[in-house]
Amino acid sequence: MGKQIRGMGLLTLTAFIWGTAFVAQSVGTGYISPFTFNAVRFFIGGASLLPVMLIMSILSRGKPDAARAPDADIPHALMKGGLYCGVILFIAAFMQQSGISYTTAGKAGFITALYIIIVPILGISLGRRVPLYMWVCAAAAVAGMYLLCIKESLSLNKGDAYILVCAFLYAGHILVIDRFSPLVDGVKMSCVQFFSCGALSLICSFIFEHPELSAVWDARMPLLYTGVLSSGVAYTLQIVAQKDVNPVIATLIMSLESVFAALAGWVALSETLSLREITGCVVMFAAIIAAQTLGVLKSEPVASAGA
Repeated sequence: MGKQIRGMGLLTLTAFIWGTAFVAQSVGTGYISPFTFNAVRFFIGGASLLPVMLIMSILSRGKPDAARAPDADIPHALMKGGLYCGVILFIAAFMQQSGISYTTAGKAGFITALYIIIVPILGISLGRRVPLYMWVCAAAAVAGMYLLCIKESLSLNKGDAYILVCAFLYAGHILVIDRFSPLVDGVKMSCVQFFSCGALSLICSFIFEHPELSAVWDARMPLLYTGVLSSGVAYTLQIVAQKDVNPVIATLIMSLESVFAALAGWVALSETLSLREITGCVVMFAAIIAAQTLGVLKSEPVASAGA
C-alpha cells in the first residue's frame, strides 16, 4: 500500500509539471517549428537522464543480483518497451500539433483527456477487470474536464478527429508502460523512449521543416524547461510510478494536467477562472481523490497487460 500511495504522489507531481509546461511549449513554438521543437526537447530529455543512469550504475556495483535493476536480465524488454513508447509518443505529439491548428485549445484539451475513458475500454479488450467505482470516477472526471475546457458549442471538425486519434495513442502509451514498467528499469526505458522519439522528430524536421541553430538558441529556455522537466523528469516519474498504480487510476491522476495548467495561468499569468471552470476543477479533483482513496482501501492489484 505504501508503494501505491507513493506512486500516486509521483503521478500527481507528473501532472503538475506537465500542466505548468504549457506556457513554455507555447513560447517555444513561436521560435521553431513543431518537429524541430520536439526533436531538441526529447534529445535534451534523454541526455538529462544519462548522468542519472551513470550514478545508478555506480551505486548498484557490489550489490547482489537481486538488488540490481530488473532489466539486467531482460534487455530485449527494455529496448522493446522504450522503442514502442518512443514511436507512440512521436505520433501522438504530431497528431496533437496538427489538430490544434484546426481547433481550439479548450476542445483539444478536453478531447485529449478522453483517454480517461479510453484506457479502461482498451483494458477490457486486454482481459482486465475494471471496478464499477473506477468507471464512475472516470465519468465524473470527464464531466469536470468538459466544464473546465469547453467554452463553446461542442461541434466536431477535422482537427478534433486528429486530437481524438492522439487520445487513443496516449491511452496506448499508458498501457504499454503498464506492460513493461514492472520488467525494466524505468529511467533506462524512459531514456530509450526519448532518444527514439527525438530521432524520428529530427528526421521529419529535416524533411518537412527548415531547422536553424539561431532559432533553436532563441528558444533555449522553453526547450530546457520542457526537455529537462516536462520530458526528462515527468515522463520518467510516470514510468516509475505506474509500476505500483492501476493504469485506470493513473490516467485519472495524470488528467489533472489540465487543472494545473488552468491554475498556473491564474497564478502566473493573472488569467481569470469563471465559476464554470472552478466547478470543473472541483469536480475533477473530487473524482480523482475518490478514485485514489477507494483504490487504496480496496488494494486493487496492478494487473499485467499480457504478452
